[in-house]
Amino acid sequence: MNCVLVRVDNRLVHGQIIEAWVPYLKIAQIIVVDDEVASDFFRETVIKMAVPSEMVVKIKGVEDFVREALGEAPGGARSIVLFSRIWDALRAYALGFVFEKINIGNIYNDDCRQRLSACVLLNDEDLDSIRSLLQRGVNIEVRRVPRERPVNIAEVLKEIL
Repeated sequence: MNCVLVRVDNRLVHGQIIEAWVPYLKIAQIIVVDDEVASDFFRETVIKMAVPSEMVVKIKGVEDFVREALGEAPGGARSIVLFSRIWDALRAYALGFVFEKINIGNIYNDDCRQRLSACVLLNDEDLDSIRSLLQRGVNIEVRRVPRERPVNIAEVLKEIL
C-alpha cells in the first residue's frame, strides 16, 4: 500500500476529502477504517456513493484493515486512510499498521475536555490516545485542508500531556 495520508475525521468521507485532499495528494484510493461502518451496509453504500466512480473505496474494520495492509506489497495506489476516532488509529498502530504522521481534521465530542479549534473537540479517550501515539514517536498535526498551516498537537497540548 502506498499510504500518503493517515487522517482522523469523524465525518469520514466528505467535501474536504474529495475536493481538497484527493486532488492535492493525487489520491486513487480511499480506505475507511471503522468497525461500525464496516458492519453497516447502508452507511457503507452512502460513503461509496459520495466518491467519484474512478476512485477505489475500501471500507474495513480495524483488525481486517491491518491484516490486509500488512499482507500488501509496498507501492500500489496512492491512498488516504481515514479513521473516525483517534482510538481506532491507535489500535491499528498497536496491531502493526505503523505510521509516522497522522492528520486530525475534525473530531466532535459532547463530552469535550479540550477544545483545539472549532472543529477539534477532544475528550479524555482522545487525549489518552494522543499521548500514546506521541510516546510511540508519531507526529500529530491538526489541519482541515492542505492550504492551512498545520498545527503540531504536541506543542499545543504540552501543558496537559
